[in-house]
Amino acid sequence: MQYSQDGTGGQDGPEGADVVKDTTTASFAADVIQESRRQPVLVDFWAPWCGPCKQLAPALEKVVQEARGRVKLVKMNIDEHPSIAGQLGIQSIPAVIAFRDGQPVDGFMGAIPESKIREFVDKVAGPDNSAQEDLAEALAAAEEARQAGDLATATQIFAAILQQAPDNVDAIAGLADTLFEAGNVDDAAEVLERAPADKADAPAIAAVRAKMALAEQASALGDAAELEQRLAADPKDHQARFDLALIQNAKGQRDEAADNLLAIMKADRTWQDDGARQQLLKFFDAWGMMDEATLAARRKLSSLLFS
Repeated sequence: MQYSQDGTGGQDGPEGADVVKDTTTASFAADVIQESRRQPVLVDFWAPWCGPCKQLAPALEKVVQEARGRVKLVKMNIDEHPSIAGQLGIQSIPAVIAFRDGQPVDGFMGAIPESKIREFVDKVAGPDNSAQEDLAEALAAAEEARQAGDLATATQIFAAILQQAPDNVDAIAGLADTLFEAGNVDDAAEVLERAPADKADAPAIAAVRAKMALAEQASALGDAAELEQRLAADPKDHQARFDLALIQNAKGQRDEAADNLLAIMKADRTWQDDGARQQLLKFFDAWGMMDEATLAARRKLSSLLFS
């Protein structure tokens, strides 16, 4: 193993293996020029007597190791190997030069903060998408658990996501929706309140709020069987059909709920100032634009309106 200038093994760590090494004048072409054709290589020019070099080294190695192979770090002691630094016109150290496709493309001098090093690595190698990929996988797993009825697992995953990304809209909406489905209405409302002000009206969050509002509205409407009896006696009892649609929606019977509202519209568009259509649009907001029930009902609505 080769060691870095601060005396620690630069290649240690599950994410940092083989991404930090020392080089010489003889091996520079292979370690830097050729290697940079596969991924960017940072060359750290340093010397044992250089205080800022020792200050920069730990942060530089940490950022490179955490970059998961997006860049490599090659360290060159200019006291032992001065020619490369001279050819590149380096007159002050520490100096870090980034090579890509065999050519120097960027660099900085001095002991800069870790945050600036990260910015430099992202500039040279492109942003790290691994965290976003992990987040997307976690959200998919939580949604899969929720769809399967495993609300406890879904709740745990959504909550874990929010510990790492507290402003993630999909996780906020997912956790609130899962808690609401589990009957924890107050907890669901509290989760929605955590949404940042600039994201409080995001479609996913608005959909959960609409769903909760519709359920609250339906809870005060009484027994579905009684409403069905009223409709059997009088198919033109639009209020009974309207109330039944709200109850059906609360029970997850989306197609039936939409059909009842469409039936009111077909019979009397002017009823309650076009109230059936307005309520159907609220259903769409609560279900989501790409929900199958939304798509099916929207096709029927278009046919009714424009036929």
